[in-house]
Amino acid sequence: MTEAALQAYLHIADWPTGDAVAEMIANQSQAADAVAKVSASLARAADEAAARLGRYGRLIYAGAGTSGRIGVQDGVELGPTYGWPKERMVFLMAGGQTALMHAVEGAEDDHAKGMEEVQSLHLTPSDVVIGLAASGSTPYTIGVIEAARAAGALTIGLANKLPAPLCQAADIGILIETGAEVIAGSTRMKAGTAQKIALNVLSTAIMIRLGFVYEGRMVAMQISNRKLLARAKAMIVELTGCQEEQAAVALEQAGRNIRVAILLVKGWTLDQAKADLDQWAGNLSAILQSKAS
Repeated sequence: MTEAALQAYLHIADWPTGDAVAEMIANQSQAADAVAKVSASLARAADEAAARLGRYGRLIYAGAGTSGRIGVQDGVELGPTYGWPKERMVFLMAGGQTALMHAVEGAEDDHAKGMEEVQSLHLTPSDVVIGLAASGSTPYTIGVIEAARAAGALTIGLANKLPAPLCQAADIGILIETGAEVIAGSTRMKAGTAQKIALNVLSTAIMIRLGFVYEGRMVAMQISNRKLLARAKAMIVELTGCQEEQAAVALEQAGRNIRVAILLVKGWTLDQAKADLDQWAGNLSAILQSKAS
């Protein structure tokens, strides 16, 4: 259906711009509804991914064209937002990095290249590979998923239409049926929106299960500017009840590590805080609960 030309929109080029924009917005709103229908599958994928990733597993996004770029957009935010290590994040894009900015002819049709790139990563059962393809049939992405599954990694496939060989190839296949687009075949629209929503939810749920969220806050975020420094100080004040000056001192003593700073305010020594964070894989909630019990 993503390729179908709907009768209702055959003459959209002749519509007043306001009418066309309003209809496109209404059509896009269906993306969230489509994602809501697969919430149970996304939850299962998040739980299984978090269990696999543990301390050392890598999170790998794979796709071509719009889907590949959406995967990159989601993944690159996990470092600044949740402190996800760069060495544990991999992007496989049909056509390579050039394809992030420019279309690479024929790249998405290369099934063998997808398998080859996975084999070079030497995957383990701790790794998680997320493959995205609106059509559900992109050869490159299917090659990635097939090779990753054969290597023992957890594979998750997201597609937007049937038939979806990608979903069948993955351990967990998630079909987000978004239907036809206002502009026939333009899956950067509704299908792309649905993929972005699904990835937002999936990756955030994974980070929550791994313990990088505490009381609804991004306690593992990286402080890279003044805005985030102010947010970090406010976060420490809110979570500990200390004064802002104490929060600022603790944050600097902690090397701008928010979780360490929170523990310092709560009475940990610097060495104890670092050791506990290492022991509990960065899970602040688990540390505090262990000390309370």
